[in-house]
Amino acid sequence: MAPRTNDGEPERERPASLPAATAPVTETASGEAPGAAPGEAAETADASDTEGGRAAGSAEETGEAPESAADADADRVAAVRRVAAAGRRWRSVQLGACAAMLAVGLTAGAIALGAVRDGGATPVAAAAALSPGLLAGADLSTGIASLQAHLRDQPRDFGGWATLGLAYVEQARTQGDPSRYPQAEQALDRSVALRPDNDQALAGRAALAAARHEFGAALAHADRSLKQNPYNERALCSRIDALVELGRYEEASAAARTADERRPGVPVFTRYAYVHELRGDVTTARRVLDQALAASTTPGDIAYVATQLGQLAWNQGAYDTALTHYARALAADENYLPALEGRARAQAASGRRAEAIQGLENVVARFPLPGPLVELGELYEARGGEGDAAKAEAQYRLVDAWTALARANGVNADLDTALAAADHGDKAAALRAARAEWDRRRTVHTADALAWALHVNGKDDEALPYARRATATGYGNAALLYHRGVIERATGHPDEARTHLTAALKLNPGFSVLGAREARSALKTLEAAK
Repeated sequence: MAPRTNDGEPERERPASLPAATAPVTETASGEAPGAAPGEAAETADASDTEGGRAAGSAEETGEAPESAADADADRVAAVRRVAAAGRRWRSVQLGACAAMLAVGLTAGAIALGAVRDGGATPVAAAAALSPGLLAGADLSTGIASLQAHLRDQPRDFGGWATLGLAYVEQARTQGDPSRYPQAEQALDRSVALRPDNDQALAGRAALAAARHEFGAALAHADRSLKQNPYNERALCSRIDALVELGRYEEASAAARTADERRPGVPVFTRYAYVHELRGDVTTARRVLDQALAASTTPGDIAYVATQLGQLAWNQGAYDTALTHYARALAADENYLPALEGRARAQAASGRRAEAIQGLENVVARFPLPGPLVELGELYEARGGEGDAAKAEAQYRLVDAWTALARANGVNADLDTALAAADHGDKAAALRAARAEWDRRRTVHTADALAWALHVNGKDDEALPYARRATATGYGNAALLYHRGVIERATGHPDEARTHLTAALKLNPGFSVLGAREARSALKTLEAAK
């Protein structure tokens, strides 16, 4: 499974703070087709642990899932919607009054700031155009259109250009289309030209750099933004993201604590949880995410946090729990891509491969991203029906096409290339990409990618130290444990190989339809040789 990265999560409306004893989390977010000026009309964007026991069935099972399983998923979503509707009824009374007061405040701010524009020589910031809620969920395309209309009237609103840039970053992420990033860069540059020291645009540049996997630049931009405004939520979050993706985990943990003190809220809580998960502290990660979900009020926040809980549960092999969390996410936003992908992955791990294939086919038809493309290709390979080999190969070729598009739009895609090509493409290219990525940043995921690329190229002795480094933090990831076990077997360490292959299958027996099959086969061989 590809690593979770924090490359541009939308800046949500901030919920009430968690209790003081609670610590924070990590995940990032990330917008218009090339050739369109930032002020032009936008295209419509799609809105896009050892918990309870594992679901019946294993990754080895094949065939269509029983009718009751599909009904169970539908019932999960319907039940969550009923409960959520009841909660919304009483919350709407409280939020309505708050929204009315906020609207009055924003209108007053817009009038006051607009009055400064005598002659148009001075940059302005119209607060009414800058609601963070415009960046959330299904409101994204509406928010972009509203900002574009506003900027046609007030082209010197540096805050409006900064918000538009962030919206483009998010649009790029949710649509899986890197061609949106040049528009984000153009809007953010316009904001900086109007007001060089404005923290909003600097924070936007940090989010854009993170979305392009330029994490050193993201850290520098975030630090510049925080120098201007130590409480900028986007900059605080991008700083955590950058440190995580540079492998500087102790600093990331300290940054998460600082962010929680200054701007507690869903974006910070989720990042705090991921920092703890990377260090093997699943209990804290789950507790913080549970509290973040309880504090979430918007559909975008609910879908996002519930999906993080689903991923955490899936990593621990708790597939029923994961499916329940994904149902909660989809009840809030039925088109939320990470929840759709996560549900399909959990279905596949539970033995419901026909449903998983159908779900992933729907996902990649709308968003052909590397992760779901590889997962779908491997499911085709495992099914092995007539034409499935060709279907699988088509998915892997699409990964190459996405990589080319990403690079053409300034995205560093070496990690994606290494992970996909090592198993399903040009092995030499995988190794070149993995080495390049390791030179840029040293994380558990880049260590794993380099170890695996070295292995498939027959360089197991060189691979072993990287495989060990990938698992050194205590991060519970079955794919990393599987890769280490295979490499240990190849380098003549049978006892260690048995330990890590067994651990991978115990932790998450459905971590990969092909990988889990290979892990079981390798264990049988090792046991027979004892």
